[in-house]
Amino acid sequence: MKIKTKLWLGFGFLFIVVLFFGGVSLFYINKISDSSKIILKDNYESLRYVRSMRSILDEHTLPLNAAARSRFSVYLQKEKLNVTELGEREAVEKLRQMYTQLTDKNVSLEQQILYSREIHRQLRTIDKLNMDAIEKKNNAAQASVDKAVSYLIFAASICFLLLLSFSVNFPGFVANPLREFSAAIKEIAKKNYTQHLEFRGNDEFSDLAAEFNTMVKQLKKWENSNLAKLQSEKLRIETIIQQMQDPIIGLNEKEEILFLNKTAEQVLNLEADKVVGQNARKLAASNELLDRVLKKSNGEKPIKIYADERESFFQLERREILVPVYDYQQENAINEAQRAAGEVFLLKNVTQFKELDEAKTNFIATVSHELKTPISSLKMSLKLMNDQRVGELNAEQQELVQHMKEDCGRLLTITSELLDLAQVETGNIQLNIVRSDPRKIAIYAMDAVRFQAEQKSIELELISRNDLPHIQADTEKTAWVMVNFLSNALRYSPAKSKVSIKIIQKGSFIEFSVKDFGKGIDQQYQKRLFDRYFQVPTDGNNKSGSGLGLAISKDFIQAQGGEIWVESAVGEGSEFGFRIPVQES
Repeated sequence: MKIKTKLWLGFGFLFIVVLFFGGVSLFYINKISDSSKIILKDNYESLRYVRSMRSILDEHTLPLNAAARSRFSVYLQKEKLNVTELGEREAVEKLRQMYTQLTDKNVSLEQQILYSREIHRQLRTIDKLNMDAIEKKNNAAQASVDKAVSYLIFAASICFLLLLSFSVNFPGFVANPLREFSAAIKEIAKKNYTQHLEFRGNDEFSDLAAEFNTMVKQLKKWENSNLAKLQSEKLRIETIIQQMQDPIIGLNEKEEILFLNKTAEQVLNLEADKVVGQNARKLAASNELLDRVLKKSNGEKPIKIYADERESFFQLERREILVPVYDYQQENAINEAQRAAGEVFLLKNVTQFKELDEAKTNFIATVSHELKTPISSLKMSLKLMNDQRVGELNAEQQELVQHMKEDCGRLLTITSELLDLAQVETGNIQLNIVRSDPRKIAIYAMDAVRFQAEQKSIELELISRNDLPHIQADTEKTAWVMVNFLSNALRYSPAKSKVSIKIIQKGSFIEFSVKDFGKGIDQQYQKRLFDRYFQVPTDGNNKSGSGLGLAISKDFIQAQGGEIWVESAVGEGSEFGFRIPVQES
């Protein structure tokens, strides 16, 4: 006999039993429902109408206003249409008469009070009639319910015995084969492809067992071929990694070393055969270079390593390994996520670029130094030309000489900035950290640009306390940064405006800021202001600098353990600032 036929017979029997019990239950539940409706329907509505009318009388003073009369009339009409009990109609009619008298405009207040009491009495009468009816009907319904429950218990007992017998005997022929299938599938999930199922008979389980055995054979063939393919791919990836010229180190999610190529072995002085599978943090405790690699982040300065019999520089690239994870939560719904499976460290050899950068820096320093002397001589010659002892100059000549002096001044400033930049790039910033008064630094910078401010009638305002703590700073370089901020503020401020210099204490730092009220800087340029050679596009009214002042200022402040920033909005001006640590007491 086929499984389908067995199931039809079994479920047909269950259907008949359930249908029988359901019919009996439906019959008696319908009787109980009818009894409940008798109780809940009309009498409950009458009680609700009576309660509403009583509330209107209790909540409003006599005489009743129009809104109260309207509401009372509505509930009175509903109660008139809902009369169900003996004597209720007479009480409702008396209630209507009393209400008519109560709402008569010619009735005095004393009479209205009497009518109101009579209305309350009639409401109590209607209330009592319906409550008595509910109690009576409830007792009748309860008796009906008790009878129905007895019949239902008897029917349920018969059905329970039948179903218990069926549930004990029927499921065996389905559950036992399924149990064998489940055990076999679990073994397949463990990649145990030696499973074999065999059922006697001609039902679907026998056919399914034959198909299962065929599937196991195919899986075994696939596993053998797929394993060979995976091993081939693994060898190819390992070969690619080994042939790369840059050091590569791979860690898993437990920070254990997965692989490292030959270049990494040479640079880190490690042997792959000995360290693969070991914890990288523990190895770093005895390998300083590995410790630096693990602690370093992307974008930091290159690591200097002695490799290839010379000093080499490597830029670290650190990448997290993310693998897809599929979550089968619902039918036909697959959620794809990513899970961290480790990290890869790539050390790119940038020695060649570092050498080119140093050559560029040395070239800039040499050229700047060589240009500084002739430019200074030119300035001296131009100064002598203005001396009347050398000869008189007409107005046009004096204007030309003045322009030449300004251009020479700008060239001298640019060469000085290039020299400072070369000093910064070579890491040879010479700091003279001393105990300094922040107010004196600001006043020195203000005096340096005061003539420039007077030419544009710009007011310089200093805001600070007199008792600010001293800072640990290079006075000359810090003042240079303040002069640079003030020069930029004066350059882009309109005539007859104001530039504010503020010095305040914030925690363990002294904060310097210079605020102007010019046209401001667009948001898209603010992130690049401290980049070398970057210049904000101008409208032609302001002469732009070299693009080095703010970059050098940033290096000077950071070298002293400080921070630098800018805040600006178009049309509201700009505020440049930095903070320097307070001198430790």
